[in-house]
Amino acid sequence: MSATIRPATIADLDAVAPLFDAYRQFYGQPADPARARAFIGERLRHGDAVILLARHDDAVAGFTQLYPLFSSLRTGRIWQLNDLYVAPAARRHGIGRALLAAARDHAQTSGALGLQLETRRSNAAAQRLYAALGWRRDDSSHVYTLTV
Repeated sequence: MSATIRPATIADLDAVAPLFDAYRQFYGQPADPARARAFIGERLRHGDAVILLARHDDAVAGFTQLYPLFSSLRTGRIWQLNDLYVAPAARRHGIGRALLAAARDHAQTSGALGLQLETRRSNAAAQRLYAALGWRRDDSSHVYTLTV
C-alpha cells in the first residue's frame, strides 16, 4: 500500500505530536511529549504552518512542517521545509519521498517561488534523498544564528 498524505488539522494533534517529539529526539532534544503537543497544537490552531501528515498501512508514518517566508530579492513567497520525519517502522517505504513531493506540490499550488530547507551536515541519508529529488545545495551563503 502506498502512502497517503494530507494536510493535518487540529483533529490530528494526537497523531502528529508523538512524531514531532520523536523528531526532536532525533536531533538530540530530550523527550517532552507535553512540549511537543503544545507546540504543534499552536501551529495547527493559529494556522502559521502547514503540516503534511503521511499514513502508511493504516498507521501514522511521518510528517513534514512548512513555514511561510518571503524573499525580498525574489519578491515572492517561499516555504521553509523546517521538519521532516518518518517513523522508524515506516522507513524504506518511500514515505520521505512522498512527503517531499507533497511539499513541492503545496508550494506549486500556493503560488510560491520554491522551497528551502536546512539539515545537519552529518545527515547524509537526507542529503542523498534531497539531491536525488532535484534539490540543490546552496554554497553561496552562510547561515548565522543569534540566540536571544
